[in-house]
Amino acid sequence: MITSINPANGDQIATYELHDDAYIDRALASAASAQKRWRRVPIEERVGLLVSMAKSLRSGKAKYAAMVTREMGKPIAEAEAEIEKCAYNCDFYAEHAPEYLADEVVPSNATESVVAFDPLGVVLAIMPWNYPFWQFFRFAAPAFAAGNGAILKHANNVPECALAIEEIMREAGCPEGLFSTLLIEPSKVAAIIEDDRIAAVTLTGSTEVGAIVASQSGKALKKQVLELGGSDPFIVLADADLEEAAKVAVKARYINVGQSCVNAKRFIVEEVVADRFVELFCEGVAALKIGDPMERDTNIGPMARKNLLSTLHNQVERTIASGATLKAGGKPLDLDGFYYPPTVLDDVTPEMTAFREETFGPVAAVIRARDAEHAIALANDTEFGLGSALWTRDVERGKRLARDIEAGAVFINGMTASDPRYPFGGIKRSGYGRELGVYGIREFVNIKTVWIGPAKATK
Repeated sequence: MITSINPANGDQIATYELHDDAYIDRALASAASAQKRWRRVPIEERVGLLVSMAKSLRSGKAKYAAMVTREMGKPIAEAEAEIEKCAYNCDFYAEHAPEYLADEVVPSNATESVVAFDPLGVVLAIMPWNYPFWQFFRFAAPAFAAGNGAILKHANNVPECALAIEEIMREAGCPEGLFSTLLIEPSKVAAIIEDDRIAAVTLTGSTEVGAIVASQSGKALKKQVLELGGSDPFIVLADADLEEAAKVAVKARYINVGQSCVNAKRFIVEEVVADRFVELFCEGVAALKIGDPMERDTNIGPMARKNLLSTLHNQVERTIASGATLKAGGKPLDLDGFYYPPTVLDDVTPEMTAFREETFGPVAAVIRARDAEHAIALANDTEFGLGSALWTRDVERGKRLARDIEAGAVFINGMTASDPRYPFGGIKRSGYGRELGVYGIREFVNIKTVWIGPAKATK
């Protein structure tokens, strides 16, 4: 049994029966069969499904956004933006997939051989709760356009959203069986990965779970894309526009109640401007409204689960005990639901918890750097390497410094975000592989050489 809980008040929303082994087997069989037919549909026709997916998302945006807010606490305005972003991603790949997957001619002296991009098969998508629609559609639009099928194993605290995704795919005209949602316990995943009807695996989740899935997939020799944890640096150099940097920093840290792998988490600021940055940053934090996530002016809703709140508070307490200065927040709020205030920790140093561990919630750690070189060293002093931001008025210098930052992305004078136009993913313990862009759509394809020899004349 899976139970859905409203994190804004702790009330039970609904319960759902788990799918049994027979249901799982039928889903895998149907997906494998449907994908064999789907792969032969011309891509110009396959992308029509993506157009329909975008229409279904937009037509149901109010309903689906309310589900997101109800099940995991995202403020409603952000939930609506998430649904719209899913639709935009579908539109983007509907337009660009034929170009991205077109055969590439490889000229040679004797032949005109090509590189072709064929689908792999059925992909198991293991998805998290923090962006319950976006994380799936980020993967699904390019995967379906490329000719693959998919099985979704979603996080068990968002079953309503998981089933709604299945509803959207049906409404969009997805071929029967090509996609299914499975409501299962994590213990069932290993057997599904091992099943011959699964060709590949994509996971967005914690580094710990990523290591388990990587091991299971590697044992089965299945291709994987892993988007895992992050402790993204937000580097502010002495010549930065401090007012703009602080304004963006507040959003970068506290959007989605701080529950994102690519939220800025470590704010590394040159010492000469650190006091002023912290002052501006704390002013922005103080202006955030905490409350009912269904209200449009709410910035900070509840955290998604009670245990997440407890873990975060423990990290804050350990960091303060090590010598950090508490500037704002710092303890759970006396409200119904799982509310933690936007918290700012100053004078954080590399041996402290908030520097070393991923803080998955509304807590910002400010680290003071001697100079730009020290700031880059601090940014790289982590096991993670997902996103990063660098603030400087000297853009050319910023470009040079960006090459020294160990991350899958560097945003100069902006907030780290995913965008269908650009590849997204990490290095080190933040995972491997890429989603989005041309590189994302080519993750779940067979990059096939088709060598064409000279034709001999017939007699």
